[in-house]
Amino acid sequence: ELGWISKVYVNQPAVVRHAERIKNWKTVKGNWQAAWLLKAVTCIDLTTLSGDDTPSNVRRLCLKAKHPIRDDLLKALDMHDKGITVGAVCVYPARVTDAVNALKAAGCNIPVASVAAGFPSGQTPLETKLAEIKLAVEYGAREIDIVISRSLVLTGQWEGLYEEIRRCREACGEAHMKTILATGELGSLTNVYKASMIAMMAGSDFIKTSTGKEVENATFPVGVVMMRAIREFYWQTGNKVGFKPAGGIRTAKEAITWLMLVKEELGVEWLTPELFRLGASSLLADIEKQIFYHVTGSYALQHDLAMA
Repeated sequence: ELGWISKVYVNQPAVVRHAERIKNWKTVKGNWQAAWLLKAVTCIDLTTLSGDDTPSNVRRLCLKAKHPIRDDLLKALDMHDKGITVGAVCVYPARVTDAVNALKAAGCNIPVASVAAGFPSGQTPLETKLAEIKLAVEYGAREIDIVISRSLVLTGQWEGLYEEIRRCREACGEAHMKTILATGELGSLTNVYKASMIAMMAGSDFIKTSTGKEVENATFPVGVVMMRAIREFYWQTGNKVGFKPAGGIRTAKEAITWLMLVKEELGVEWLTPELFRLGASSLLADIEKQIFYHVTGSYALQHDLAMA
C-alpha cells in the first residue's frame, strides 16, 4: 500500500527533542528496579556473532541463557521458581546446530535465532540470502534475523524492498522473522519510518533497529519512529508486530529506559518476549551485577558471576 507511505514526513527536530527528554527520565529503584531488570532478562536475545565463535563458547552461552541470574540471587528475590531465562540465543547459521544441541542437552526450550540474508551488510544476491535462510531453518533455527538491502531504501525502491522482504518471509516458513533495518545507514528518520512500514506489510514478525555492526546502532530517536510505525500499523490492520533495539545497549539503566519507552509508546502488552526483544551480548553481565548489588549491598568481584 504505497499510499500509506507516499506522504510520510517525520519532524526530525521534534523527535530528537523528545529523545533527549527520554534520556533524562528518572529510573526506578529498589525492588522495582530488580523487577524491571528481571523483565529485561526475559526479553534478551543473548548473542555471539564473532568470527572466532566455536562449539564450546556457544555451549557456554546456551548454559548462561538457561541460568542468566545466579540461583541464590533469584532465591533472595523469591523468583527462583519462575523459570526465568533469556528470550533466545542468537548465533551465525554455522553455529545453529551447536546451539540447538546445547539447549536440548540442557533440557530447555529456549529458541535459537540466527542472523541471515547477507548479515551484516546485506550486499549479497537475493538467491544467496534465501538459501542461507533456508539452511538456518533446516539446522533448527526457530527465529531468523534478516537484514535488508539498504540501497533499496536509499534509492526509493519501495516495491523492490517489499518483494525482497516478502520472499525472505516465505523462505522462513514456520520460523519467526525479525527484519533488521540498519537504521544508521538509511539516511533519515523518514526513511526509517517508511522502511518500517514496508517491512511490516511484507510480513515481518519483528522490526529491529540494527545489526550491531554499524557506526550508529539503537538510538532513542530511531526507537520512537519505529514504535510509532508499529502503532500505526496495528491501528490500521489489527496486527501486532514486535520491536527489537539492538547494538550498543550495554547497561542495566539503558535496558530499563528501553522498557519504559516501549510501555509509553506501545503499552504493557508489548512488554513480553513475544513482542519485545533486546539484542545484546554484554548487557546481561551488567544486569546481573546490579541484581547482585541489590541483594547483597556490595559490588560483585570478577569471579562472583559466571561469564556470558
